[in-house]
Amino acid sequence: MPDAAATPAHDPPKHGPEALGHIRSRGLLFPDDPGFLAPRTRKLLRSNDYELREAGAVRALVKEDDVALELGAGIGFMSTLMAKSCKAKRVHAFEANPTLIPYIRRVHQANGVADRIEVTNAVLGKRKGKVTFYERKQFSASSLIAEPTGEASPVLREHEVEVMNVNTVIRKLKPSVLVCDIEGAEADLLPAADLTHLRLAVVELHPQWIGKAGVQAVFDAFSAAGLTFFPRRSDKKVVTFRRDW
Repeated sequence: MPDAAATPAHDPPKHGPEALGHIRSRGLLFPDDPGFLAPRTRKLLRSNDYELREAGAVRALVKEDDVALELGAGIGFMSTLMAKSCKAKRVHAFEANPTLIPYIRRVHQANGVADRIEVTNAVLGKRKGKVTFYERKQFSASSLIAEPTGEASPVLREHEVEVMNVNTVIRKLKPSVLVCDIEGAEADLLPAADLTHLRLAVVELHPQWIGKAGVQAVFDAFSAAGLTFFPRRSDKKVVTFRRDW
């Protein structure tokens, strides 16, 4: 059976980005590579619905003079959005899955923002070391958790990934913005991080894995650092915290 995403023979020839092997989403270009983009991801990109809630908060609140720290770079969507659409001064993107790094860099190159984004294959944690990252068939389900509750996507590979001390990284990079989507690790990492110099944070929570206590720990960490929950740009599991409102 042919791939459902393939172009039928009778369709007219494509013009624009997709004719060159790219998908356009929210004014951004993504190499149309099925090795990295699942059919559902491609559909969401084309309809401008990919990371819809997180993108809405970031586009509204990230400014040109911001230095952004992104934890969980995924396919490079949010880092590209911040650099190209928000025109952030600098973006530092950390991604645990080494398989995704070359694709992320292709996305940055395609959008002309590679000079303002630094991509690092590493995990941030309480202390330096190594950790096992579980790459699953569904990229978005990959995580540091060996057997997440309710996750059916099989593990394809296990990677030994460097862990960098979160506060050493924050002191070095001096971010004003944090964007975080790390598949449940937020409950352990954020309470251990020095968040006091941030003006903005956009975090995707994973309550199905971290539970009530984990969600509370994230809120408490930002409150202690002087950032307040900002409901106007929060939506379901995507929560926004601001210092300047």
